[in-house]
Amino acid sequence: MPTWQKEWPRLERGGGTSWGDTTAPTTQIGTGSGAWEPKTLGTKANLDLEPGMSRAPPSSGAPPTSTAQASCGQAGYGQFGQGDIQNGPSSSTVPTPRLPGSQPFGSPLAPAVSQPAVLQPYGPPPTSAQVTAQLAGMQISGAMAPAPPPSGLGYGPPTSLASASGSFPNSGPYGSYPQGQAPPISQTQGHPGVQPPQRSAPPLASSFKPPASGGPRMPSMTGPLPPGQGFGGVPISHPNHVSSPLPQALPPGTQMTGPQGPLPPMHSPQQPGYQLQQNGSFGPGRGPQPNYGSPYPGAPTFGSQPGPPQPLPPKRLDPDAIPSPIQVIEDDRNNRASEPFVTGIRGQVPPLVTTNFLVKDQGNASPRYIRCTSYNIPCTSDMAKQAQVPLAAVIKPLARLPQEEASPYVVDHGESGPLRCNRCKAYMCPFMQFIEGGRRFQCCFCSCINDVPPQYFQHLDHTGRRVDAYDRPELSLGSYEFLATVDYCKNNKLPSPPAFIFMIDVSYNAIRTGLVRLLCEELKSLLDYLPREGAEESAIHVGFVTYNKVLHFYNVKSSLAQPQMMVVSDVADMFVPLLDGFLVNVSESRAVITSLLDQIPEIFADTRETETVFAPVIQAGMEALKAAECAGKLFLFHTSLPIAEAPGKLKNRDDRKLINTDKEKTLFQPQTGVYQTLAKECVAQGCCVDLFLFPNQYVDVATLSLVPQLTGGSVYKYACFQVENDQERFLSDLRRDVQKVVGFDAVMRVRTSTGIRAIDFFGGFYMSNTTDVELAGLDGDKTVTVEFKHDDRLNEESGALLQCALLYTSCAGQRRLRIHNLALNCCTQLADLYRNCETDTLINYMAKFAYRGVLNSPIKTVRDTLITQCAQILACYRKNCASPSSAGQLILPECMKLLPVYLNCVLKSDVLQPGAEVTTDDRAYVRQLVTSMDVAETNVFFYPRLLPLVRLRIGTKSPIESTTELPAVRASEERLSSGDIYLLENGLNLFLWVGASVQQGVVQSLFSVASFSQITSGLSVLPVLDNPLSKKVRGLIDSLRAQRARYMKLIVVKQEDKLEMLFKNFLVEDKSLSGGESYVDFLCHMHKEIRQLLS
Repeated sequence: MPTWQKEWPRLERGGGTSWGDTTAPTTQIGTGSGAWEPKTLGTKANLDLEPGMSRAPPSSGAPPTSTAQASCGQAGYGQFGQGDIQNGPSSSTVPTPRLPGSQPFGSPLAPAVSQPAVLQPYGPPPTSAQVTAQLAGMQISGAMAPAPPPSGLGYGPPTSLASASGSFPNSGPYGSYPQGQAPPISQTQGHPGVQPPQRSAPPLASSFKPPASGGPRMPSMTGPLPPGQGFGGVPISHPNHVSSPLPQALPPGTQMTGPQGPLPPMHSPQQPGYQLQQNGSFGPGRGPQPNYGSPYPGAPTFGSQPGPPQPLPPKRLDPDAIPSPIQVIEDDRNNRASEPFVTGIRGQVPPLVTTNFLVKDQGNASPRYIRCTSYNIPCTSDMAKQAQVPLAAVIKPLARLPQEEASPYVVDHGESGPLRCNRCKAYMCPFMQFIEGGRRFQCCFCSCINDVPPQYFQHLDHTGRRVDAYDRPELSLGSYEFLATVDYCKNNKLPSPPAFIFMIDVSYNAIRTGLVRLLCEELKSLLDYLPREGAEESAIHVGFVTYNKVLHFYNVKSSLAQPQMMVVSDVADMFVPLLDGFLVNVSESRAVITSLLDQIPEIFADTRETETVFAPVIQAGMEALKAAECAGKLFLFHTSLPIAEAPGKLKNRDDRKLINTDKEKTLFQPQTGVYQTLAKECVAQGCCVDLFLFPNQYVDVATLSLVPQLTGGSVYKYACFQVENDQERFLSDLRRDVQKVVGFDAVMRVRTSTGIRAIDFFGGFYMSNTTDVELAGLDGDKTVTVEFKHDDRLNEESGALLQCALLYTSCAGQRRLRIHNLALNCCTQLADLYRNCETDTLINYMAKFAYRGVLNSPIKTVRDTLITQCAQILACYRKNCASPSSAGQLILPECMKLLPVYLNCVLKSDVLQPGAEVTTDDRAYVRQLVTSMDVAETNVFFYPRLLPLVRLRIGTKSPIESTTELPAVRASEERLSSGDIYLLENGLNLFLWVGASVQQGVVQSLFSVASFSQITSGLSVLPVLDNPLSKKVRGLIDSLRAQRARYMKLIVVKQEDKLEMLFKNFLVEDKSLSGGESYVDFLCHMHKEIRQLLS
């Protein structure tokens, strides 16, 4: 038995998981003003969107922006403003009038007791008070409490974490509250001691008679409770939610003062009875029911007698009662991380990208290589149009695998080459059907009958499978490689090993910052680590060029005592002045190369040349590779806008007045056609370009990044580069970029079975026809996103197949074919489509679709298109899959319940809604970066991870030392406790936020200073201290950096410091400085859009 054969039992390919009903799991948000009916869905959630809320749609454009240039001292890829953040409800004192019943949101609400916005994170643990309540004929009993809560408060007083500043600035048209008071929130906080109703078998959805009038209603209760969460209360797993004691009941109208932390959970998750979960039922607390006595004398009894309608204060949706990304991520980790994901079953939805899991390939490609927006696709185009769910796959052909998983096996069929279908040219795969005793096979993509070559013949077993199926990777695995024959090579000639050319800007800016000296010093050691693919030494040759207004080529032939420089000043007609001695083997020419790298900083030390060229530099590198008849990569290190007279000369066209106009799209388009033509020539030669930019001002990233993007290369940007602050980040990125495995001169084609076809492609590549994706270079970080459309009806039984074939030259100069196969289910019921979608992949596709859209359309149009598509997806589900319910409820499919929060993050991103301080270059940089991101990268980029670092033990308050990964908290200012320290990362940026009340011992352990005031704001390196907390935090930072494709520079931010504005830009659930809506507001806006579509 071959070594690659797996030990696990084979799973038969067949239909996916079977479900009891045809209705997809659902999350419900909202209540209507009509009668409330029992529901029959598997998992549901009701979450009230309030009737008294007058919500305007979000403005698509950003607010007017200032023209001030960003200063160099700022961090990250962007420069953000330092004005006041607006993060909460309005501070206006004018109450919002209640809308008539026909308005979009919800039902009348109970009056809320107001409460001062005082943030006090710590307090003694709550007393175990118990209450008795009689609601809707259902007894919830326990020991008598000293005093019951006031009428209309549901289970407990409203609590809200105030913003860190203690105030809620005006938040525009979404409701107003008295200055200095927290907004009332959904009254579903847990109350200590309340026992759940005891029932032998809880129903799928509870059924209560609604109040006769529009008074508050009892929250419905369904499903199991997530760990640490009470009735709509704050999850206690969040370390910044430390409870304070419950206040005694107050008579109506009494002002509650003093610290009010979030309430503890109502009961433990293990208790039987009705329990509430994140995707269970949510809603405002309901008051007493008709014909039941008031909790205390004098309290109003809602619904018992008709009376004049009372105006109610506007209400804010409880952020804890809406779907939480953190909860969904934690649930998936708990449920799916322990077992390997076995790919033998067709149409399985893989674990989330945030879950750490192992894959066992049993016939379908690993989700590390291919992820789909849906694993169950509609049988007809009409059904697909109705649902509006994009059918797309995000493909990462050369993805790096964890050590526990084997790399794809290489199959060598000798001179005959890999076996293919004669008609559609698909490669042999596990889904091909062998017939006539194994003498022929039927193609699974086009149904053509093909003869099996004699040398490939094998008998079939009683099931119709070849007896050698498990001895051949191409018949049993989803991913594998074939060695390509000379027929697959350019000019029918086997390729030479690739070359790396380092092209260094030696203008005044590059010399002055110390960049050239730093780079030359690093290259001396880095050249020992070129990719080698198992060989003792790398086969890659290297060459060196320096440039400013002219180009300098270097002869580093091993027989020379000293390197020789040759200058080419005719940049309009570029040529390579030498062939022999330009591209050399590192080990043979080691002494000459070291001598050259020592001399370059000295030769140009006194330069006064500030002008540079750019296009001729790429042209020179490409011509050198062409002359050597090999593919390769150019590493360009560039500092300024190329304004010297030469092809590709650029002018400064940065104009902030174009933002929010129809001409804004020109800022993302290249200035000149020279670079498009140059990119086409580079791709034809297999010349990939990686660009390292070190700008002090505008350099027109939109134009300079075009060649790297179209050749499959990368762009790295270090604004206002300073050696002492940025060298670690730059050198780390450079080392990783030089060492990573790359496929050169690549062509990728995606084939599909009859019924669907690939119609659109997103990513960094060039296409000279409609089917072939051409990449001069492709590394393990890059993805190609493919969209599919129907061209015929699909069959539920046979499903749909994808095959991605990548032809490339390895770093060792070997021509190979990498094949990935994936089988998907097909459905005739919309519920099956919605049950098998993957939101993270959907957002990856939508972001790329939008980011490409800004090249040709006004940004307002792009934003509106995204919102409309999302509303159509959710409205179609509501209309066709959900049980009938009140129009006031927002109903979300279970696996798409995070679509609104993630889509809002895309809409608030710098490309689609820039803040005043975000530069044009920053936006162009992020736009091209996202274009090639995989699903895991877009997930954390749009919704950053916020990790609390100091988990405090109640009483002792000593840091808990734990080796387990800390659970994240939601990306909102409300979640920050001034007594804690948080790490925030999004794949590009890394912040350490330090609360003003953090313990002195913690400050001493981490920063080696005595108090909070002595911490240096903007610090980028933590001191190396010999204590457990310091070691653990530095270890966590290192592990986060290791997970990401780019080095994240650390920035220490102190609470209430000016840098905090930059940090708050990444708290994506809050209202953004640039005018982006908060998660709560956007959810209400989406609900309004859906209702308009349904009406």
